[in-house]
Amino acid sequence: MDQDSRIYVAGHRGLAGSAIVRTLRARGYARLITRTHAELDLTDQAAVREFFAAKRPEYVFLAAARVGGILANSTYPGEFIWVNLAIQTNVIHEAWRSGVKKLLFLGSSCIYPKHAPQPLRESHLLSGPLEPTNEAYAVAKIAGIKMCAAYNREYGTNFICVQPTNMYGPGDNYDLDGAHAIAALIRKVHEAKAGHNSHVVVWGTGTPRREFLYSDDMAEACVLLMQRHQASEIGELVNIGYGDDVTIRGLAEAIARVVRFEGDLRFDTTKPDGTPRKLLDSSRMHGYGWHARTTLDRGLSLAYTDFLGSRWARSPRTEAQPA
Repeated sequence: MDQDSRIYVAGHRGLAGSAIVRTLRARGYARLITRTHAELDLTDQAAVREFFAAKRPEYVFLAAARVGGILANSTYPGEFIWVNLAIQTNVIHEAWRSGVKKLLFLGSSCIYPKHAPQPLRESHLLSGPLEPTNEAYAVAKIAGIKMCAAYNREYGTNFICVQPTNMYGPGDNYDLDGAHAIAALIRKVHEAKAGHNSHVVVWGTGTPRREFLYSDDMAEACVLLMQRHQASEIGELVNIGYGDDVTIRGLAEAIARVVRFEGDLRFDTTKPDGTPRKLLDSSRMHGYGWHARTTLDRGLSLAYTDFLGSRWARSPRTEAQPA
């Protein structure tokens, strides 16, 4: 992949895709191809086929997906499995049909079993039952991994799969109906402070442990793999993680410090916790020369600055929602 290559970033407006676009542009890649959902519906097989035939991208970053936190995953499992299966099936298949040189598919740490040993290694895939609250999303992502591996074996494609841990950063989704933990907590804590509320409600017990990765660090890893490494070297998948985790309580307290909220955090123990712990073993990625550089405190400060410039900061909504 050189600076004159035609590179398609699917999902360029999302958290992961926008970070990949920023990283590529910063490195001088000028021939980027992007499409909004209004311009190209990736669940439409005929439209995707026409797009690949017309634009002939040489490299593809497949970051487009229907994503969300516990509430969204639990409420819309049918939508999550159908949309994600459709997007990745269409893009992967048409990438093969049109002769794409290399594709990188972004999975999720949700693919690993709920009670797999920690830290989670790539070999733990399909070694046990999944977390029920996001099973539909996880199954779709596993199907994408297996599809890439199958095409590599049968057709000799060069399709790479990566599993980032929980991401956050610029361009995150702060809509409380679909936000992940950090984005939801940033908005809720900010609105509590702005509304002079005495407390913020957080879903669950606060005891589960999670690993969080700043999106631009993830993008650096993805671009590195696309530049230097082949699917035959990487194997079926590779983890991309920060290397340390924190409890949800500790995360909420850190966000309260960044926002300068001095009220109480109240944990609603009637709500689901999800998987007890998710910490990735990223030693394989480290072996390729990559390490996360953005600390959680620094990343949260950058994320809060991003939130303050977003439309959600200008349209407060104070009713309790999950984080």
